[in-house]
Amino acid sequence: MRKIFIVRMLAVLMAVTVIAGCGAVPLTGRKQVLLVSDQEVYEAGLTQYKDYMKEAKVSSNAKASSMVKSVGKKLADATEKYLKANGLGAELSNLEWEFNLVADDQVNAFCLPGGKIVVYDGLLTVAQSEAELAVVLGHEIAHAVAKHSNERISQQILARYGQAILAQALSNKSEMVQAVGSSVFGLGAQIGLMLPYSRKHEYEADYMGIVFMEMAGYDSESAVGFWTKMSAGGGNTSDFLSTHPSDNKRISELKRRLPEAKSIAEKY
Repeated sequence: MRKIFIVRMLAVLMAVTVIAGCGAVPLTGRKQVLLVSDQEVYEAGLTQYKDYMKEAKVSSNAKASSMVKSVGKKLADATEKYLKANGLGAELSNLEWEFNLVADDQVNAFCLPGGKIVVYDGLLTVAQSEAELAVVLGHEIAHAVAKHSNERISQQILARYGQAILAQALSNKSEMVQAVGSSVFGLGAQIGLMLPYSRKHEYEADYMGIVFMEMAGYDSESAVGFWTKMSAGGGNTSDFLSTHPSDNKRISELKRRLPEAKSIAEKY
């Protein structure tokens, strides 16, 4: 039985290699297997985003909303500059940035494919400066640039459809991506929950985020201060980033990678 299972898994991997697109994450170079196109993931995410915004209450705090949009634009501009400078300008075709502050006391934020980023009012009780807000927005932007949602959907497709009908499932991807995306994005019954990214994705987004914020003119050391405050307030037992690495490990990893992030940003 075990041998049969191994053979089937190898067959799945071979099928994925043939059918799927392969890529590498900017900055980290980590190889990815992506079963669906960027456009399909963007459209699925956009559908979820529009549904969410119909129900959400946009914050009436004009000053805070302006800060979210301003910091977001600086980070997006820096990110686009990096992508263009490294021959990745084509990636921008499915990145249409939008930053919204929503009236909600949760200490939370999330990003959907294509750069649709939502920040909750409650987050600003912790991220009280532009630099601290840049820590969060840089992290969310990194999720979009690294195509973590596509990876997550691809994982779900493999788990849901399996070897037997993988090829058939991928032949009609658009409808399937919408269906899988609805469950993966988790913006239905419990509005506001983020993609359940893996810890690998979270560490990667942390690192990419501090590079982008350095490039945008923000001190990446603020990331350590922000997560220290989050830890003091209960850390990842709160709603924000509840599936993420522990604060101590996150802070340790950020400290380790700060010099590297600063060095890369200096080139731009």
